[in-house]
Amino acid sequence: MTLPIGGIAPVGVGAVTGVAGSTRGTPAAEGADGGFAAVLAASFDKLQATQAVTSDLAVQAATGDLKDVHDYMIASAESGVATEMVVTIKNQAVAAFNEIMRMQI
Repeated sequence: MTLPIGGIAPVGVGAVTGVAGSTRGTPAAEGADGGFAAVLAASFDKLQATQAVTSDLAVQAATGDLKDVHDYMIASAESGVATEMVVTIKNQAVAAFNEIMRMQI
């Protein structure tokens, strides 16, 4: 037996928190409430942190302060994978939204 789909909660402008600000410790930043907005916000926060580390290591490499080039290469690869993951999540969310909009009532 299939259970009915529950109602869709309204999503406001402030629903995705923690994307640009530092909201560490809030449920949206930790993904504790299990909502899609929380997962998306947490993914963006992790991506931003990973890219910041990569950028810092790139500056160190350019100035000659980097002691081990492997650190930069690993951070660069992690940043690339994280970017691909976030883009894939976004593409799948858009595809799901488009599919929902095509449904007939």
